[in-house]
Amino acid sequence: MATQLKSAPRFSTTDWFINNYNVSLGAEKERANASEVKQEARYLRNETNNRTKWDQMDNNTRLADRVDDVRRWRDILDITLSNVEKEIVDLTTSKDELERALEDKNTPTEVNVENLVLRDARRGIDLVLDEADDELNKEKRVIEESKQLLQRQVDASFEIICALQEARQKLLADIQDKNVAIDVDIEQYNLTEDSSMISFKPDPLRVPKGSVTLKEWEDHCRESRHRAEVALANAKMQREANVHAIQQTDNDLAAQLEATHFMLRKRIHEMEQALDELNWQKQQTEEEMKELEEDLKKQEAAIRATINPAKLAQTRMENRTFRPNMEKCLDSPFYGLSDEVRQIDSTKKALQEKFYQTQHAWNALEERLHNINKEIQSKTQALKLDKQCLNSRAKLKTKNAKINEGTCHLKNMDLTGLNLGKPRVMSY
Repeated sequence: MATQLKSAPRFSTTDWFINNYNVSLGAEKERANASEVKQEARYLRNETNNRTKWDQMDNNTRLADRVDDVRRWRDILDITLSNVEKEIVDLTTSKDELERALEDKNTPTEVNVENLVLRDARRGIDLVLDEADDELNKEKRVIEESKQLLQRQVDASFEIICALQEARQKLLADIQDKNVAIDVDIEQYNLTEDSSMISFKPDPLRVPKGSVTLKEWEDHCRESRHRAEVALANAKMQREANVHAIQQTDNDLAAQLEATHFMLRKRIHEMEQALDELNWQKQQTEEEMKELEEDLKKQEAAIRATINPAKLAQTRMENRTFRPNMEKCLDSPFYGLSDEVRQIDSTKKALQEKFYQTQHAWNALEERLHNINKEIQSKTQALKLDKQCLNSRAKLKTKNAKINEGTCHLKNMDLTGLNLGKPRVMSY
C-alpha cells in the first residue's frame, strides 16, 4: 500500500517580499534599540565613573578638611593643656609659699603666748592691763586673723588645683580622642580602590551609637576650652590673691610686732623709772628713820632728864610740909615750887606724848619702807619678766627684715619724745 504525503503550505511572492521586509525592518529596529541602549550604557558608565571619582575626591577633601579641623582643635586644646599644666605647677608653688608663710606664723604665736604667760606671772599692783598687754592681745588677734586668712587661701588654692587637674584630665582625654580620630581619618584618606584592606561591610549606612552632630562636637570643643580657660583665670586670680595675702599678713604682723616691741620697751622704761623712784624713796625713808631713831634717843634722854628735877621739886615741897605751926604759910616758895612741879609734870607729859608720836611716825615709816621693799621686789620681778619678753622677741627680728620699711614705720620710734625723764619726788 502506498503512503500519501501531506503537502506544505505555499506562500505567494508578495508574502515572501513582505516577510523579508519585516525581517530587515525588525533587525534595523533592534539594532537601533541596541545602539540606543549601548549609548545610554556608555553614558551611564562614564557618568557613574565620573561621579564615583568626584565623590571620592570630594570625600578625600572632606576627610582632609576634617583632619585639619580636628588637628586645629587638638592643637588649641594642646596649648590650653600646656597652660593648665604650667598653671598647676605655678599655683602649687604659690600654695607651698602660703603653707610656708602659715608655718612661719608658728614662731610669732609661740613668742606671743610665752610673753602673755610671762606677764601673767607679775604680782600685786604690777599685774596691770597696760598698753603692752593691749598690744600683745592685739598681736594675738592679728596672728590668728593672718593664719585664718592664709588657711582660707590654702584651701581655695587646693580647690582650684583640683579643678585644674580635672580640666587637665578632660583635656588629655579629649586630645587623645582627637589623635585617634585623626589617625582613623588619615587612614581612610589613604585608602584607595586598590587597597587590600577594603571589603563589603554589613549595614554600612548605620549611625553608630553615641554619634553627635557637628555642632555638638564643636560646642564640646569650645566647652572644653572654655572650662579650662575659666580654671586658668581663677588660678591666676588665686595666685594674685595668695601673693597679696602673704604680703598683707606679713606687713600687718610686722607692724604689730614692732608696735608690741615698742610698748614693751616703753613699759620697761616706765618700770625702771618707778624702780628708780622707789629706790630714791627707800633711801629717803631710811635716812628719815635714822634721824627719827636719833630723835627718839634724845627724847628718851630728855624724859629721863626730868626725873631728878621732879624729885628735887617734889622733895622740897614735901620737906617744907614739916615747917611748924604758923610757918606753914603759903609763901612765894610754895607757889614757886608748886608751879615748878606742875611745869615739870607738864613738860614730861609733853615729851612723852611727842615721844609716842615720834615712835608712831617711825613705825609708819617702817611699814612704808616694808611696802616700798615689797613694791621694789614686785617691780623688779615685773621688770625681769618684761625683759625676758623682750629678749624672747629677738628671734622675730630676722623674720621681719624682709618686710617693707614703709609698712613698719614704728621701727624708727624711740623714747626721746615721750618726756620720760627721771623724777625726783612723786606724790602718792
